[in-house]
Formats: sequence, structure tokens, C-alpha cells
Amino acid sequence: MADPQRARKMADRIREIVARRLEKGLRDPRLGFVTITDVRVTGDLQHASIFYTVYGSEEERRDSALALKAATGMLRTEVGRNITARLTPSLEFIADAIPENAEHIEELLREARERDAETTALASGASFAGEADPYVKPRVDEDDEDAAPAAARD
Repeated sequence: MADPQRARKMADRIREIVARRLEKGLRDPRLGFVTITDVRVTGDLQHASIFYTVYGSEEERRDSALALKAATGMLRTEVGRNITARLTPSLEFIADAIPENAEHIEELLREARERDAETTALASGASFAGEADPYVKPRVDEDDEDAAPAAARD
């Protein structure tokens, strides 16, 4: 098993190489606006999972996935030329769910804000269920009132 620091460095290097190659462009017209978000390399440095996002519709995402799958061999060759490792890791492209997760979180936050506004509106016209001061105060007996001043006089 390789050093985790070395695996991280190799993942960063693979991300740079693949992103640079995609920026130059592939000859596949199906490839859309692809962004490499993360790369993870296994501990034995034999396999790299490349996470990506595609800006566009669902059809453009599907077409870009097919284009990346078709270009995997060429991209692996490019990675092999530019890294200093005995073996070139196999590449796997995985669509990153960051945009969908961000949209879901935004929806949850919007719902929470709406509920907070409803609660605030209900609380503004609310009144106490019982007395305004719910704490029990000590009782003062009438006999105790008369006794206290007399004791203070002595």
C-alpha cells in the first residue's frame, strides 16, 4: 500500500492533466462543458475515480458521459505520459452529484425559512396560556405580616 500523501499528490496531478486535456478539447462533439471536481486514487495507486460535473440539460450530461467513456483510453495514455509512476492507473469517470445536492439543500433551506415566517406570524398575535408570570410566589400570611413588624420592634 502506498503512502496516503503520495496518493493525494497523484490524484491532484491526474486532476490537472485530465482538466488540461479537456480544456484543449476532445474531437468528440458530444462533450459539453465538463468540470473535474475531484479525483480519488486507491491506496495501491492502480485505480483513479474522476468526479465531474456537466453544465447543461440531462441530455447534454448523458452525451458528455458517453464522450468521456469513449475518451478514457486516450486520457489514460495522457496521464501515463505525464506522471512519474511505474504503472498508469485505470480511470473511471463518475458524474458528481454536487449540483443536485446543492439544489436539494436550497429547497430545504427555503422550506425552513417559510416555516420560520409562519411561526413568527403565529407568535406575534399569541397570548399567554395562563398568567403572564407563571412562577409561584411565596405566600404571605396575614398573621406573619403582623408578627414581623412586632419582632422588629423588640
